[in-house]
Amino acid sequence: MSEIPYKIYLEENEMPKQWYNVRADMEKKPAPILNPQTLSPVTLQELSGIFCEELAKQELDDKTPYFDIPQEILNFYKMYRPSPLVRAYCLEKKLGTPAHIYYKFEGNNTSGSHKLNSAIAQAYYAKKQGLKGVTTETGAGQWGTALSMACSYFDLDCQVYMVKCSYEQKPFRREVMRTYGANVTPSPSMNTEVGRKINADFPGTTGSLGCAISEAVEAATGQDGYRYVLGSVLTQVLLHQSVIGLETKIALDKYGVKADQVIGCAGGGSNLGGLISPFVGQMLRGEADYDIIAVEPASCPSLTRGKYAYDFCDTGKVCPLAKMYTLGSGFIPSANHAGGLRYHGMSSVVSELYDQGLIRATSVEQTEVFKAAQTFAKIEGILPAPESSHAIKVAMDEALKCKETGEEKNIVFGLTGTGYFDMVAYQKFNDNEMMDYIPTDEEIAKSLASLPEVE
Repeated sequence: MSEIPYKIYLEENEMPKQWYNVRADMEKKPAPILNPQTLSPVTLQELSGIFCEELAKQELDDKTPYFDIPQEILNFYKMYRPSPLVRAYCLEKKLGTPAHIYYKFEGNNTSGSHKLNSAIAQAYYAKKQGLKGVTTETGAGQWGTALSMACSYFDLDCQVYMVKCSYEQKPFRREVMRTYGANVTPSPSMNTEVGRKINADFPGTTGSLGCAISEAVEAATGQDGYRYVLGSVLTQVLLHQSVIGLETKIALDKYGVKADQVIGCAGGGSNLGGLISPFVGQMLRGEADYDIIAVEPASCPSLTRGKYAYDFCDTGKVCPLAKMYTLGSGFIPSANHAGGLRYHGMSSVVSELYDQGLIRATSVEQTEVFKAAQTFAKIEGILPAPESSHAIKVAMDEALKCKETGEEKNIVFGLTGTGYFDMVAYQKFNDNEMMDYIPTDEEIAKSLASLPEVE
């Protein structure tokens, strides 16, 4: 085996030409999404009233293993893909571990994250359908940034409802969106009926992704020529994000490396699902085995402390019901939670994989996450996004375990974005003002009490 370089780049002709749909290889499929009025599985016609028709087809298709990536999307991908798979030699040396650490770096585009992989796809299908524009929500702002770029490329109007505390904490990411022509509104706002109701029910609320989703859906359905798009959670998003895992697998295979552990941060499931899909596919087909770890914030622990049940995808309860690990659609993370990963539930695909025991999950507190982020920045020279730093924290922990046992594991994690617009959080950490918050059992139980009754 040839020596592994610091950065493994694929040639253009090695880039994936298809997205991989892991559901096709799942014997037990994720439960169908339901119409909240009838509690029957949502039809293509019903879903096409919210999403672009082609995206609705992708959302409902759990049998087709591969989808061809349209050439126009492939051409756009070439501006920043393939992204590098980096061997973290310096981090390995600093930790004194025999483990080999790799990270897939998705922050090498202006949006600063992996979100552009799906944003450009969703904007493409919206343009192809002849729409005027799209609406969406964003938490930390990476999805809103990516979508504003994609809409600008296809000359589409872009309306973003940004979680209020992030809108206030991350003004520069907001301004990137506006630079690309997006209209950005702090959520919950007084612009929508559901926003006004949420403000009345939760006075002074700092918002949540569930709130912002409700507003964005209302805005889309109330305007002719608009559809709603989402940056995580949905199976169509995990499909588009599979390009991350496919590239990672190709790069590892190129040097004869088999991953032992694959680690990703988990909020709604987009980057985790995209990274792990081809590895899980091998597990489902009986071709290989991996230790796959989902890392979530202790302040929003849907996998580790949530309930596997049908729930609304949004706080305003206007979206379809999905079976997922959830904290309840009314759960609003503490305002002192610095990063994204604020969604009350988890992708139905990731949830089902977790329920089947194919992946495991852990939660970490944010002060420890930022300590890991600082260490990584000093050693590897990249200031990581708070979200990605959850994966960094656990990857470092696993590498230190190898130091104790002497195991030479290959650890792969997703570095999904940069943290250059997250400096308010870094400032709080550097000034020793950052606090950890873990919701009590009573708080979670109260939120879960509002779950819909679905047999």
